[in-house]
Amino acid sequence: MTEAHGSTATPEDERSDELGVDETPPGGRNRKGRRAEAEKPEPKKKSIFARLALFYRQIIAELRKVVWPTRNELVTYTTVVIVFCLIIIGIVYTLDLGFARAALEIFG
Repeated sequence: MTEAHGSTATPEDERSDELGVDETPPGGRNRKGRRAEAEKPEPKKKSIFARLALFYRQIIAELRKVVWPTRNELVTYTTVVIVFCLIIIGIVYTLDLGFARAALEIFG
């Protein structure tokens, strides 16, 4: 599985690793035509605090990308949601009354 932080591995790379396929043919070039690199050692796993700090930095970076609504847009959206909920409540209430009366007439 690729890791979320800084990994450039692709699913094809993982699949060939799982199958034991050697991507470096004779001549020192891989199937993408690039020179084969020397084996790089696995990076050390970061501490829990370093990973948490990275996680929170990424959250803040994503929140900076958000397009926040203006006050006027927020009031409009809130009004639309409340009106929609009231309409649905009215429909459900009417259906409930109708079914209750129908059940009372049938089984009453």
